[in-house]
Amino acid sequence: MVTESPEVTSSDTELLDRAEALRSDAELMEEYARRLRATADTLAGAPAAPEWSRPTLARQAAACATAAGQLRAAAEALRLHARAGD
Repeated sequence: MVTESPEVTSSDTELLDRAEALRSDAELMEEYARRLRATADTLAGAPAAPEWSRPTLARQAAACATAAGQLRAAAEALRLHARAGD
């Protein structure tokens, strides 16, 4: 039995490429969050580090983690839209 798969258009391909770029950006944001947390942890043991540095870095790490989740959601939405053949 032969099944036909929906034809993928160039605009669908472009959307899938954009979705992949968003997924890559999400991975970068996760890496930035990890680095920020590591820096905050390092500064926690540094007596010369300003008091504001650790909570500020922790907030930025949380923002990066949130952005990573949002980028993944956007990538998935684009992927589903492209696969729907709209």
